[in-house]
Amino acid sequence: MSKIPTAPEPMEIDIQGMTCASCVARVERFVKKVEGVDEVAVNFANHVGTIHHQGLAPETVIKAVEAAGFQARLRQPVRATSPQEEAQALRDHEATAQHARRELIGAAGLAIPVILISMIWHLRAEWVNGLLLLLSTPVIFYFGRQFYRNTWRAARHGSTTMDTLIAVGTGAAWIYSVYGLLAYRGHSHAQSEHIYFEVGAGIVVLVLLGRYFEARAKSRMSGAIEMLMGLAPKTATVLRPDGTEAVVPIDQIVAGDILRLKPGEKVAVDGTVLSGNTYIDESMLTGEPQPVEKGEGAHVTAGTVNQTGSLIYRAERVGAETMLAQIVRMVERAQGSKAPMQRMVDRVSGVFVPVVMVLALLTAAFTFWQLRSLDVALMRAVAVLVIACPCALGLATPTALMVGTGRGAELGILVKDGEALERAAAIRTVLLDKTGTITQGKPSLTDFIVWGTRPRAELLALAAAVESPSEHPIAQSVIRAAQAENLAWPEVEDFESLRGQGVRARVQGQEWYLTSPESTAQFLALGSDQMVQISAMQAEGKTVFVLHDGHLAHAMIAVADTVSETSAEAIRLIRAQGLRPVMVTGDNRLTARVIADQVGIDEVEAEVRPEGKAQIVQKHQSNGAVAMVGDGINDAPALAQADLGFAMGHGTDIAMETAGITILRSDLRLVPLAVRLSQSTLRTIRGNLFWAFVYNTVMIPLAALGMLSPMLAAGAMGLSSVSVVLNSLRLKRFA
Repeated sequence: MSKIPTAPEPMEIDIQGMTCASCVARVERFVKKVEGVDEVAVNFANHVGTIHHQGLAPETVIKAVEAAGFQARLRQPVRATSPQEEAQALRDHEATAQHARRELIGAAGLAIPVILISMIWHLRAEWVNGLLLLLSTPVIFYFGRQFYRNTWRAARHGSTTMDTLIAVGTGAAWIYSVYGLLAYRGHSHAQSEHIYFEVGAGIVVLVLLGRYFEARAKSRMSGAIEMLMGLAPKTATVLRPDGTEAVVPIDQIVAGDILRLKPGEKVAVDGTVLSGNTYIDESMLTGEPQPVEKGEGAHVTAGTVNQTGSLIYRAERVGAETMLAQIVRMVERAQGSKAPMQRMVDRVSGVFVPVVMVLALLTAAFTFWQLRSLDVALMRAVAVLVIACPCALGLATPTALMVGTGRGAELGILVKDGEALERAAAIRTVLLDKTGTITQGKPSLTDFIVWGTRPRAELLALAAAVESPSEHPIAQSVIRAAQAENLAWPEVEDFESLRGQGVRARVQGQEWYLTSPESTAQFLALGSDQMVQISAMQAEGKTVFVLHDGHLAHAMIAVADTVSETSAEAIRLIRAQGLRPVMVTGDNRLTARVIADQVGIDEVEAEVRPEGKAQIVQKHQSNGAVAMVGDGINDAPALAQADLGFAMGHGTDIAMETAGITILRSDLRLVPLAVRLSQSTLRTIRGNLFWAFVYNTVMIPLAALGMLSPMLAAGAMGLSSVSVVLNSLRLKRFA
């Protein structure tokens, strides 16, 4: 597989202090104001901001985040050469969960007695009410300090967050209870009726409980990245120039180092085999079940596992340049991206907290006017504040996106971003390039028929010479055939690729062409016997080229490319999903039809030149969203024109850069699987958003009408966030 290219690096920052979708909207609003920022996306699930910019210094963006009321630091790029450091970074989720657990246990230890006493002992002695004050105060202001700290930080910058709702609600309940404790001194029964310490303490405990479960669930969402990072070994054996060997940490390896790979060891960096022969297990990266034979000149990839042989190989791409590191990078970026539907949620969340605070005030005012009870008015207002926290809204999309893209990476499907995921779910037509997509992309020369009196060996050597500057699979098949017969060929003096037609080269002062029969007609007329031979080969599904000098046809070359084992099943799966498969190829119609029939494709676009593929995509887009599946430079314009491009992982860098989804192994079945994964992820996102909106729509009126106590409201709020995360985690079982 070619190196996965990276676009100009966007800046990534870790943001601390965000507690809800309102925080996300505020950070994005402040960063967008910075001159030179093109685009910003903040992910609430992993608290990472991605900024596309025009050469800004990180300090400029960090200052904007701090101006919004949050802390930020530059996120370091993935370094697969230091897996222990990256693993430590991923364990931060577990550390967060453990901290939340300790805070929860401490708060619950003090709050539970307060709640039990308040529920069981309604008419209490004054000293008992004083005890409730002593027990509840540390719960609210120590274990709940994060709510007040974040509220103050946001208030200093003229903002509100979910923590504002919690702080105002619990603080109001505590202040009112202290007032009742002081105002009714000497009247223990009246005092007990105006004390609500259990409300503030109970809300803090329930919110902390929800955040603990949420943190535990989030720690499971990074499993795909942790698995990929764990593939890299910690050390490697380097061969020194003096012939000695040394085991060194892989972050000390540089390009050009010579390494020894022993049986059972993992490949440390991407490189080229210099000597030795073995089988390499690449299943952890590509999902390919069978070990792949590697010998001199073969490419080896970091993270793959050697079987029984031994190799000497040269390091070529190290650190963040290895394919493993770049796959991790792609997964991280996909998980940090936003689906288009998230933007609507962000707009709603940006004004949600202020609106809720107004609703709480109106609820309190209306209740007091109606019932003349400050106690009831306060409790209903607190319930509205607590129940309306928009956590579930903020988690609905990013959690599903993180789990869905992570599961895709485990299956060998790399999704570029949330937009690609949404587009995949809307696909109606799938255009498939033939060579290297439906077929194996490794054609072999099957027939070489001489027309005339020149020796076969001479003509085959000439054909190899004409094709020698080309890297096209068909050119390589001709060269391999000449090499198999131990033929030598002269140097090429001039070479030209005739796009979609063949090639031209000057060999020993004479012009030679290897072109398709249709293109050959532009130079000379083929005889009827020659056309019969050509048609017979094409009827067998072979691709035919004519070797000529512009005046006389000297030979016919027939090349066959084997259909991939999984292609027919892949086409069946594509049809089963209600999608329309169409094969696109530069081959003549007869050859194309034979291949299409082998895999079950009805529609064929044949004799399409490379520049015409994008026009074919455009034509089919009139019938709905179109996906293009390809692997070569010639496919890049069509991949860009399509609503969604799929690049097969063995293809070129430019194809993978243009595509929205990269398939890591040569298995066409992963294309319909990717579409199905996208649909499942989108269904999960929509389900999360539906229940989050329904939750707020139903629960806020219930709280305003007094049908939910503040503690029930806190429990429901925490449950809504946890349920959204758990629903997203169901995608980990996708298969």
